Amino acid sequence: MSFRPPSDSLTRRGGVTINAIEAAVAAEKAASLGHAGHRLERALAALRATKSERSREELVDEAAELAWGFLIQRELCGLRDREQVIRDFAIPPEVIARIGATRRQTG
Repeated sequence: MSFRPPSDSLTRRGGVTINAIEAAVAAEKAASLGHAGHRLERALAALRATKSERSREELVDEAAELAWGFLIQRELCGLRDREQVIRDFAIPPEVIARIGATRRQTG
């Protein structure tokens, strides 16, 4: 006797069958990544808006922590292009330096 799940629990995507649970997990990953991206955007906006050197250091630390977490979360989702994130979010070099990410030399 073989086990076959009910047909309504499967979804076809690009020729690949995805279990409903896998689809729900993928949706949660996407939502979580989006939330992390919004948090990073807010931290970077606060950093760009500050004039105080003292609070700037704290904001750089916060932005670095959020950027690091966002990059790690993206990598766990299979998205490995860190350069694209640095460009899209316009992450300043001081934040990049705090997380130890390196940029590829171009030109």
